[in-house]
Amino acid sequence: MRRQSMSTLTAQGIAATTAATAAAAEAQLFGAAAERLTYYRIRSICFVIVAMSRLRRESSRQSVITVELIQFIIQYRAKETQEKKKRRLADEDDELSEVQPDAVPPEVREWLASTFTRQMATTRNRSDEKPKFRSVAHAIRAGIFVDRIYRRVSSSTLMQFPPDVVKLLKNLDDWTFDVFALTEAASGQVIKYVAYDLLNRYGAMHKFKIAPGVLETFLHRVEEGYCRYRNPYHNNLHAVDVMQSMHYCLCNTGLMNWLTDLEIFASLLAALLHDFEHTGTTNNFHVMSGSETALLYNDRAVLENHHVSASFRLMKEDDANILSHLSREEYKELRTLIIDMVLATDMTYHFQQLKIMRNLLTLQEPTIDKSKALSLVLHCCDISHPAKHWDVHHRWTMLLLEEFFRQGDLEKELGLPFSPLCDRKNTLVAESQIGFIDFIVEPSMTIMSDMLEHILAPIAPVIKNKPAPLPEESSNAHNEDAVEEAKKRNVCAMTRKSIPGAVSKFTITKPWLTCLTENKRIWKEQAIKDAEARALAAAAEAEAEAEAEDKAAASETEAAASTADEPKAEATTEGAASN
Repeated sequence: MRRQSMSTLTAQGIAATTAATAAAAEAQLFGAAAERLTYYRIRSICFVIVAMSRLRRESSRQSVITVELIQFIIQYRAKETQEKKKRRLADEDDELSEVQPDAVPPEVREWLASTFTRQMATTRNRSDEKPKFRSVAHAIRAGIFVDRIYRRVSSSTLMQFPPDVVKLLKNLDDWTFDVFALTEAASGQVIKYVAYDLLNRYGAMHKFKIAPGVLETFLHRVEEGYCRYRNPYHNNLHAVDVMQSMHYCLCNTGLMNWLTDLEIFASLLAALLHDFEHTGTTNNFHVMSGSETALLYNDRAVLENHHVSASFRLMKEDDANILSHLSREEYKELRTLIIDMVLATDMTYHFQQLKIMRNLLTLQEPTIDKSKALSLVLHCCDISHPAKHWDVHHRWTMLLLEEFFRQGDLEKELGLPFSPLCDRKNTLVAESQIGFIDFIVEPSMTIMSDMLEHILAPIAPVIKNKPAPLPEESSNAHNEDAVEEAKKRNVCAMTRKSIPGAVSKFTITKPWLTCLTENKRIWKEQAIKDAEARALAAAAEAEAEAEAEDKAAASETEAAASTADEPKAEATTEGAASN
């Protein structure tokens, strides 16, 4: 009995000691230091606390550790290892491994390397993001489809739209939206109408108490900023094109239902402002020329830093402050998200951005941060014109090349070496676009599609209603016809529906696949024609050089012959004189 009681006391002592240790550790983990830990560390702490609680309960019941408890601790360690792997993947550097040396011409490879890698920049390790704690309402909204009511822009208190603009904005939900046709109807004020319409569709004006007059002033200033340098490509048309592409990704894929109203508002603003006050030259040009902007931002993401900084300075002005009614917490969250998204449009982070997302998607249970997801979507929208219909894509390409050539002319004046694709006389247009599609655009759109399908799969059984297109004053019959037409075009339905027996894998509509294939085919045909033209030009030049050499040789022969005949002529003249 005494031995048994001693054993019992020993077991109870061990249990009490273990429980006390667990309680002390648990209290310590909940101390002030936990507030400074990152999101992933907080998750790990939760696992530790659960494990300690289990250990404490088991210890109070018996003096031995069960197999079940050991299995639980092993599972916790496995999850912790997986979290460490995620963090390690997030810190990996980018590289141009996707482009093989013999896959593209040297000029195109040089352009890809200088534009989409950080060969000219210093590697920057970004700190872990601060944890964001959502309310229960937001957590619920992230898992369901939320109905949003479209407010008609024909209201007397809102801005009036010209009839021709209203007609063209009916196509705002299409993947390929012709902003060039809109600029004629809108007298060049495309931001004024498109941005106003989209912000009103998503209810941002009502939700965040934006006065129509303040919004008009803000959009007018944004339009002025984009037109300041008269760029052929990075202008107000490009801003609208990217914002409309963001709208398509938010609405037609269902991404908007994964986001809060504030996050949707931030996404649209980031798309609108991502190239605000663009100078028409590249970051590398600013660094090489030592511009004031490069000095201000220490040669790192020079233009992107300026875009976001100038945008928030604009929104500080009283008559253009569309954020005046946001709470301090909302303003901080929106500002952080816009900064992250705009800075991620720096092309030197392209491969790093894709590698991080690709590696995350290979994990068994990937956790995708909203900021990284939206940054990738905006980056894809920014480079999406090769994934649009050929006529729109070709026009954008010619405008971009003209902007490059203007930079090349400026580099020539300053005595700087030509940046890739900036020399008017030595640029392979078709080959550059083929390389751009193969190594940049197509992989980006593929990874974005995979990411969206992973994100939206849990909420796929319900199809949400999207913000309605800008309506005309018309009858109900006309509206019904528009709905039927939208259904035929595979546009997301206007009413909430359930997918019966969702057995197959969830996929999103990818209209860009056909466009990429068709545009690449046309560019390849053009590359063959250009190569033949260059060969003919080279042959003609060689023939001209040969003719010039023959003429020069003939001239030299005639000159030599005339020089040899001069003594004979002199001798003949002297003989005649003596006779």
